[in-house]
Amino acid sequence: MGGTLTTVDLQDLDNAVVGCRRCPRLVAWRESAPLQHRARPEEYWSRPVPGFGPADARIGVIGLAPALHGSNRTGRMFTGDRSGDFLFEALHAVGLASQPHAVSRDDGLTLFGTRIASPVRCAPPENKPTPQERDNCRPWLAQELELLRPTLRAVVVLGAFGWQALLPVLSAACWEVPKPRPVFAHGAEIVLPATDGGAPLTLLGCFHVSPHNTFTGRLTQEMVRDVFRRAIVVADDQE
Repeated sequence: MGGTLTTVDLQDLDNAVVGCRRCPRLVAWRESAPLQHRARPEEYWSRPVPGFGPADARIGVIGLAPALHGSNRTGRMFTGDRSGDFLFEALHAVGLASQPHAVSRDDGLTLFGTRIASPVRCAPPENKPTPQERDNCRPWLAQELELLRPTLRAVVVLGAFGWQALLPVLSAACWEVPKPRPVFAHGAEIVLPATDGGAPLTLLGCFHVSPHNTFTGRLTQEMVRDVFRRAIVVADDQE
């Protein structure tokens, strides 16, 4: 994969993710960002973006992929763009983040009991990874969920792409995904029984925090906060 996980902790996984070069199209695109006309006058991360949050997270957040001039620039999920501004405002409001803004990897932001990841770790052209690129990246998310398994109780999925990409990972892990697979919807809540005798996992659907959704009013701050409040309740109930 361009990076191999050799030990079993999240820091090793994150280090391996950052070294991945498996998808030539995505490597070329992410590394071209500093030369594009919209580029910021600063040093770009321009590598795969690892997950962000504590290793004992009870709540997961699954997005789509890094933004070319957002996370691909800063090196931290949902940081440095309008989607991230909207998400972290909501997380802070419900007590899951230490501050309502995220501008760089060293801005002091801390997540509480929450870890953010994505099915695709490199910024794709037009925000549209190919099915092969999604599948190439799938093992990273599978390993991350495996490492989070002891504490993970709820996952908020932002958008239909993340939902569709996550379900096969969960099905191959230790959770039972019903057939036919549940359809994404904002406010959807699906409880997946565990096959390892442990606690179940609850999936919660939320429209993606993209400018298209937030600027049009399809998704409001209160809608996002309600989903995360529900995730907190679910996680608390499973303790």
